[in-house]
Amino acid sequence: NGSGKTTTMRLITSYYTPDAGRIYVEGADTQEDDTVTRARIGYLPENNPLYTDMLASEYLNFVAELRGMSSAQRRANVALAVDEVGIAEVFYRPIAELSKGYRQRVGLAQAILHRPDILILDEPTEGLDPNQRVTIRDLIKSLGADRTVLLSTHVLQEVEPTCDRVVLINRGRLVADDTV
Repeated sequence: NGSGKTTTMRLITSYYTPDAGRIYVEGADTQEDDTVTRARIGYLPENNPLYTDMLASEYLNFVAELRGMSSAQRRANVALAVDEVGIAEVFYRPIAELSKGYRQRVGLAQAILHRPDILILDEPTEGLDPNQRVTIRDLIKSLGADRTVLLSTHVLQEVEPTCDRVVLINRGRLVADDTV
């Protein structure tokens, strides 16, 4: 707790601007080319800000529109994301009525909607019950087959079944970087 995980993720995603130094995502500077780097990254923040007055379908179509997708691209990408995260059964339900687990899945769907190469997930299993944690862990593992997933957690039991590589940060400093 308090090591700088969320701050680091917000810096990588251009949500925050660094006081010093540079951050590069696939060779692009996050400050100079923030639209380019944002297009390459899918981001699920810890608080998963959803519009709870919308249906899941409305929300994902709204996000696709914000990302500048054409109608055809929107339909295709929404369908892929819905299938990939397993939310077909709640797609036409209000987000306010969804369980925490399904809300996380809707958040994951918006993060992968534009088919990013990099997926950044900040505490994606926080607040979930044990069964939901396992389901989301499995989903994250499957998402990592097609893209790089950067996952933050302070729950070390989440790491082994989910990750291939581990980076430990203590007081803002890198203290370990190795395989599980």
